[in-house]
Amino acid sequence: MKRSLLFLLLFLSSLSANAAISTVDRIVAIVNDDVILNSELDNRLKTVKAQLLQRNTKIPAENVLRRQVLERLVISHLQLQAAERGGIRIDDKTLNASINRIANTNNMSLEQFRSALESDGFDYSVFREDIRKEMIISRLMQRRIQQRVSVTEQEIDNFLSTNKNSADNNKEYRLSHILISLPEAASAEQVEAAQAKADQAVKDLRLGNSFNQVAAATSDGQKAFEGGDLGWRKVAQLPSIFVDIATKMQKGDISDPIRSPSGFHIIKLSDVRGAQRRHVVKQTLARHILIRRNELTSNEDAKTRLQQLLIRLEGGEDFAALARAHSDDRGSAARGGDLGWSSPGALVPKFEEEMNKLAPGQISQPFQTQFGWHIVQTLDRREYDDTESFLRSKARKFIRDRKTEDESQAWIRRIRDEAFVEYRLNDI
Repeated sequence: MKRSLLFLLLFLSSLSANAAISTVDRIVAIVNDDVILNSELDNRLKTVKAQLLQRNTKIPAENVLRRQVLERLVISHLQLQAAERGGIRIDDKTLNASINRIANTNNMSLEQFRSALESDGFDYSVFREDIRKEMIISRLMQRRIQQRVSVTEQEIDNFLSTNKNSADNNKEYRLSHILISLPEAASAEQVEAAQAKADQAVKDLRLGNSFNQVAAATSDGQKAFEGGDLGWRKVAQLPSIFVDIATKMQKGDISDPIRSPSGFHIIKLSDVRGAQRRHVVKQTLARHILIRRNELTSNEDAKTRLQQLLIRLEGGEDFAALARAHSDDRGSAARGGDLGWSSPGALVPKFEEEMNKLAPGQISQPFQTQFGWHIVQTLDRREYDDTESFLRSKARKFIRDRKTEDESQAWIRRIRDEAFVEYRLNDI
């Protein structure tokens, strides 16, 4: 049976462009040496419709939505082809862990989650493979884009200076976005067609049509099926081509089409709010002793050594002296185990969890993290205004995210322009 199915798929994928397909599962697009089958398109359509209904978004006309979904499947196939060339794989163990996390997020066991999917008409095996593909694409984008994006201290300084000098530096803007994309070397006819499509979208929006629905039906942006929502951003975090327009808009306004090298953009100012000026955190001053597991020290040996050190501490010996003599964290050992003042999130979760249980002066029982076995003593706590470092950290993330988004869009547009794509449906 498996061999027959494999032969059928190989046969379908090898048919010439003009061959007639009599099987129910038709080829709807050819993407380089790959094919997209009607069943894959139908499954993705079902998922997208469920997402739109969950967002209370009216579903676009069937032929319009099929075109939007099929184009995204084309991009997905191109990305998966690039991942395959790069040797990127997701094994079953990693996939199962990810699906378990999704089930836990929905407060379900894996069995309950699977039953819920199947009761809603979704094939669990197809769902698994869709998640695998999403993980492969995510890893691909990390390797190709995110790891190559760098942010300099000068860029952070410029970002903060721009934000500080802005008259609206205390505001955050929530924008929704529609992109009518253009290829890199667009012809005059392609530009004219994209301009007309953007103009019509603006007209529909100003007549009261739902932004979510228009985005789902027309936008080439990655967040089209999420209503084009770009989230909350300060002025300096907005794409530069949007700044002058967005800061002059009133809540609910729709912009005219905005031209950029990637195409025509339409933005809606969904909301505006004031931003928090100061960032205060509760810091903890602590010290620890670490015993690592190695060839000579087993897991049980490491724990036993710490238990013996804990008895000595309870007998009155000096924590700093024992840390200098015994801790395998040589950096902190030289300071008597002192870790300095740490902000939330600075230490690994298990260590922070154990540390936060302690009153000042209290010493923990031995516990394990990925680094080995620890005992920790909390010395003090304080409220600390870390606004400057917080803003620099946020600025670094925003700049990196913006660069990553720009690089991702440019790369996707490039592989799409270079690919051989042929649609095989009359209504597409």
